Amino acid sequence: MVDSSTVFVVDDDDSIRDLLASYLKKNGYNVIAANSGESFLQEFQEWRSAGEDESRVIVVLDIMMPGMDGFDVCRELRTFSKAPVIMLTAVSDEMDRIIGLEMGADDYLGKPFNPRELLARIKAIFRRSEQVAEPKTSGRYAVFNGFCLDKVTRELVSPDGEPVPLTGADYNLLMLFIRNQGKVLSRESIAEVTRKRNSAPMDRFIDVNVSRLRQCLGENARAPELIKTVRGQGYILTTEVEWVDKVPA
Repeated sequence: MVDSSTVFVVDDDDSIRDLLASYLKKNGYNVIAANSGESFLQEFQEWRSAGEDESRVIVVLDIMMPGMDGFDVCRELRTFSKAPVIMLTAVSDEMDRIIGLEMGADDYLGKPFNPRELLARIKAIFRRSEQVAEPKTSGRYAVFNGFCLDKVTRELVSPDGEPVPLTGADYNLLMLFIRNQGKVLSRESIAEVTRKRNSAPMDRFIDVNVSRLRQCLGENARAPELIKTVRGQGYILTTEVEWVDKVPA
């Protein structure tokens, strides 16, 4: 396989970091390894400043690190980048996974893990990014309830004209709702598209992602108006969506 994509591997464990770097390089990825959150953030900023394509990058980020842990790094990264993040967690730490998703991580993988599974998840995230990058619509901007979403830059502007920070996962989920406006999306269908896995009966992660998106849209958690819960079925985007070529005045 030949791939121009870049994977940042951030882990203070030398053996794990070297193993993943070697494995991913053999599978055609450009790999940049960092042994701490601080060094990663510096290297990532330098990488961006060099004009690299941020739409083809993924960060594999360990949670348990000295100094800045994975949560701190993810929080800082989200202040200036939407790069997808796969967090490495202890198998039993479900709360760590939920916190990571709430902070903007796109996926998680419990340790110990098979490098092949990590590779599969990396490929899945790149596929999802490609699928939502160019929706089958006429017009560059999706306008709904006063919001304006630019499908080229992936930037969302509020009815007040203020930019709304979106992670890659937020954008993908919002685009999924927009492309299925007026249709009820089950948790299973959302999981299939956004996470490429079936949703377990008590899986809270889809609900967490929807909750995050509602917050981005300024929704009242107890009485959401845009993305409504359909009891026993899933979620639905109820507002009308219009695609236009120019930013509304």
